[in-house]
Amino acid sequence: MSSTDLTRGPSRGPAPSPRRAESPSPPGKLNLPALLALATAVFITSLTETLPAGLLPAMGGDLGVSESATGQTVTIYALGTVLTAVPLSAATAGWRRRRLLLTAMTGFAAANTVTALSTSYPLTMTARFAAGVAAGLAWALLAGYARRTAPAHLQGKAIAVAMAGIPVALSLGVPAGTFVGRAVDWRTAFLVMTCLTLVLLGWILAAVPDYPGDRPEEGSAPPMLGVLKVPGVAPVLAVTLVFVLAHTLLYTYIAAFLDRLGMGGRADTVLLVFGAASLLSIWAVGALINRRLRALMITGTLLVAVAGGILALFPRSPALVYGAVVLWGLGWGGAPTLLQTAAGDAGGERADAAQAMLVTLWNVAMAGGGVVGGLLLDAFGTGALPWSVLALLVPVAAVVVAARTHGFPARRNAP
Repeated sequence: MSSTDLTRGPSRGPAPSPRRAESPSPPGKLNLPALLALATAVFITSLTETLPAGLLPAMGGDLGVSESATGQTVTIYALGTVLTAVPLSAATAGWRRRRLLLTAMTGFAAANTVTALSTSYPLTMTARFAAGVAAGLAWALLAGYARRTAPAHLQGKAIAVAMAGIPVALSLGVPAGTFVGRAVDWRTAFLVMTCLTLVLLGWILAAVPDYPGDRPEEGSAPPMLGVLKVPGVAPVLAVTLVFVLAHTLLYTYIAAFLDRLGMGGRADTVLLVFGAASLLSIWAVGALINRRLRALMITGTLLVAVAGGILALFPRSPALVYGAVVLWGLGWGGAPTLLQTAAGDAGGERADAAQAMLVTLWNVAMAGGGVVGGLLLDAFGTGALPWSVLALLVPVAAVVVAARTHGFPARRNAP
């Protein structure tokens, strides 16, 4: 999510009940125009973060750096989010929500434009850091924004609709960007992102209801560390950190991995298959999350682990590579919604603080994935990447299975 993906509401104390929007949706219904605009914002945020994964060779060659160095464009993006998400969330807590969303998306337009025009690696890295800062603003409010547009019994589905932007970015955006990068130029892919963002700014003004911000009460204690004492929050955050790390260290270098297998020319197709499977996953999660959150999380973890095992053991078989990518997409696609919902449920009255910590750890994992993947790539080659995914997901599965009372309970307890 930077991811990836993901939340979150201002960093403050007990979460308030949803406020009435200036343009509320009809009672009992989802405000689809607003939710689809939020999904597009999630799409832009996710695609800006992951687009270099399909363009590493072209970007690296043009900027005069190695593929592992180019992979750090993902790392620096995530680092920008990690360093700024919590302080910016606190600093802008009193801003009206639509104003904050418009500010974040304007930041994406500027950063992607600079990335497209830059011929300097340091300038490109600076622009990517700025994009990560914009992501910190966006992820700090998108999930909470989606929840506030919906009645209580539809809030899970509202989040699922908004978070659909993540698999759409993976299924359509990254393959399309990879194709454009090969057919025209990688810079054009980033300029297209700028144009899409400008269209979204008008859509937000026209369709997304506005909400007031929230100021913490004078003298209130910071809730960030205290929320770790809430039963279930720590297991969800631990799973988020390691699961996202496992995914990112392979996904960031998927083009390099495929190139070493002689499948470099099929990177856009492989990413398309991955994204299509992710779309199917998020549809299943949206339909079942209220009753089967624990089972879905266990299944997703096992699917990604099996995919890593297949890629590690049978990398020379294109058919098995495609099969593994399908399992990977099925396991990963719904993960942002599952983890975000689990954090909100476990946090209860401190859901905002739990989700603010989730977005920070999510992006720590994104940054770590770029760094660890780059080190593995340089030291051991691409063959080490799927083995690392498999090794990391063993403790993830153990924590999810163990957290049956709090964190990932058999019966979901929504706040």
